[in-house]
This record gives sequence, C-alpha cells and structure tokens, in this order.
Amino acid sequence: MSTFDDRENAFENKYAHDADMQFRAEARRNKLLGLWAADLLGKSGDDAAEYAKEVVKSDFEEAGDEDVYRKVSGDLGAKADEATIRAKMVELMVQAKAQLMTET
Repeated sequence: MSTFDDRENAFENKYAHDADMQFRAEARRNKLLGLWAADLLGKSGDDAAEYAKEVVKSDFEEAGDEDVYRKVSGDLGAKADEATIRAKMVELMVQAKAQLMTET
C-alpha cells in the first residue's frame, strides 16, 4: 500500500470518527435539552426521561436543529422565548461535547 493510500484511509477514518462524535454530541445535547424543558414543564422522574426521548426523536424529522427547536418551543409555549431556548441549545452542546470527551 502506498503512502497516499495510507493517508487516504487515515482521512476517511477521521471523517467517520468526527461524524460519529458529532451525532453523539447532538443526541446528548437533545437529551439534556429535553430534561431541561421537562423541568420547566413540571415533569420529573420517568415522565422527564420519556419527554427527553421525545426531544431526541424529534431531531430525525429534518436536517439541522430546527425540528428540535420547534418541538421544545411548541411544548414550552410562553415558559421560554426563542433566545432562551437557542442559548440553552448552544450551552448544552458545549456540555454534551465535554461529557463525551471525558468518556473517551
């Protein structure tokens, strides 16, 4: 195998790893967002965990974060405005990535 082939394989492996880590970080962020929103909705225990799962599932409707935002925003109504939800999504993405880094 040539050096070029080795480098190509290394780049492909890194891309696959990065894509997997991004997917896992988004799923974790969505779970954390769901737990945060569940708390605002007065849910706890199993109800909060089930709601968090619904938020994670909502991310599979379309590419990007808008489907998750719509789910949480629609459920929270006046309990949180757009800026608050979007800021929480950014904050929780940082937290999710940090959690994943400590696990690996």
